[in-house]
Parts: sequence; structure tokens; C-alpha cells
Amino acid sequence: MIFIDGVGIGEKDYDYNPFFKYGFKIFKEIFKETPHKQNPYLEKDGVFVFPSDARMGIEGLPQSGTGQVSIFCGINAPQFVGKHFGPFPYSTTIPIIEEKNIFKTYKDLKLIPYFVNAYPKIFFDYIKSGKSRLSTTALSCRLSDLKLNSVTELRQGKALTADITNERWNLKLNYHLKVIKAETAARRLLRIASNNDFTLYEFYLTDHLGHGRIADEFELIYNNLDRFLFTILSELQRQELTLVICSDHGNFEDLSVKTHTLNPALTITAGKYAAEIAESIKNLTDIKPSILKFCT
Repeated sequence: MIFIDGVGIGEKDYDYNPFFKYGFKIFKEIFKETPHKQNPYLEKDGVFVFPSDARMGIEGLPQSGTGQVSIFCGINAPQFVGKHFGPFPYSTTIPIIEEKNIFKTYKDLKLIPYFVNAYPKIFFDYIKSGKSRLSTTALSCRLSDLKLNSVTELRQGKALTADITNERWNLKLNYHLKVIKAETAARRLLRIASNNDFTLYEFYLTDHLGHGRIADEFELIYNNLDRFLFTILSELQRQELTLVICSDHGNFEDLSVKTHTLNPALTITAGKYAAEIAESIKNLTDIKPSILKFCT
């Protein structure tokens, strides 16, 4: 599973939708077309693109906290909370995360879950200081006794940075890591996934770009994600692995605004149970149970 923060299916807009403005290899080379609100469903050679409802019956702009809890715990978190909330999980959903997160569910089934992302020393220092505002994924790992990877696992080839290539760790955090190609990172993820029952990689820089942050890095980030996902889909062992790419809300697909959008979340499936999972997912709450139904 690859979770990409803040990517929806938007308008066919060559000015403000980067997928139309710049093109994206998945869409150009696999489907020969790009999904948009008037044509959100695509299927080609067993790869499916489709929308997932991120609003889930609650007014307001979908947010990361409730959206991610909905994805990883399989509940309608904005309905439970009474509103969309983010970026971090709402306090009353923390017991739900502890009990129902997908890592714990796999562990309870005596299967092996794995979170690929590595965290820098500054993150572990933050935790040691007693602060506890964590993303849904990091909190899920902590509450499930699932190890969070550090630079050690990264250097061993057992993890990936959230920027795919290690470059931002070097530039922003003063590490001296080997910068890897997006294609190399994709192949590492595929290799790691083949050794676990459930593997998750999280990419959040799309949400930062959608909010108008780190605009000077747009081309690099976009290009790396483009090549990374294309390699994953091109080299996926489709008879052995199932791939789900999903998001929590719209944002990046409409750069005319710096807020989230009301657009449905982009979802892609490929591999062994791609068709069955694509058929099962209508909104964010369907993602976890659909994965568990076909991939356990």
C-alpha cells in the first residue's frame, strides 16, 4: 500500500491541475489519458484508477486527521468526531486507532505488517521529549508496538525516506546519505513488500505542495514521485502482490487554491486482487476492510 497525502481527482484543467499541466507517466503511458471529475474511472491491463469519497456525508473540507483514521482503521472518523479534523488525529479517535489500526489487525491475525518509512533523529528526539502529536501512521505503529525505522534501517536498505531519494534528509537535516534514484527506491519497496504480508509506504510532500509550501522544490518532488510510481506499476509482480495507492483528501490536484478540496480522493489498484478491491472501495472507510478481505 502506498499512501499519498492530499491527492484528489480534479478538473480537466491545464492551468492548475498538475497532472494535466505537466503530465504523469502512469496516466500518459499506461492509460493514455488522465482521470478527471467527468471521467474518474480508468482501467487498462488490470490497473484501475477510481475515486474514493473523502467527504463521507460530513460537510466541510476533508482533513488529514479524520481522513487517515478512516483509511487505516476502517471507520467513518469525521462522522464519529462530528466534523473533518486535521492534520493530526482527533483526541477521541486515539482509542480507535489503538484498537483498529491496520497494523494491529495484521498482527492479531499472526501476519507480518511493515511500515517502510524511516524517521530522522529529530523525530525520535521529539518523542523522547514527551510530545505526542503524531500522524495517524506513526501513532498506529507506536500503539501497535511496531518498530519505527531510523537511519540505521535506511542505510541497510530496509527503509525509505518520505522524499523517496534521501535528498531532502541531506539538504534539510544535514545527513550524508547516498542519494538514490526514484527507480531504485521503487525497486527497494517492491523487494521489501515481497517479504511481508502488509507493507505501507507514506508520501506526504504532495500535501505540502498543494498548500503552496516548498514551491521551489516542486519540479524535483513531482518528477521523483512520477518516476517512483511508474516503476512500481511497471515492475509489480502482479500474480504475487496486490498494490493499493490511496489518498485522504483532495488538494494537490487544484493548485489554484492553497486549501484542501471537495474532490474525491485518487485511488489506484493493481496486481493480484486489483479488480476485486477496486469494486469494493467507494469511500475511505472501505479501504481497510477491502484489503483485509482479499489480502490476508
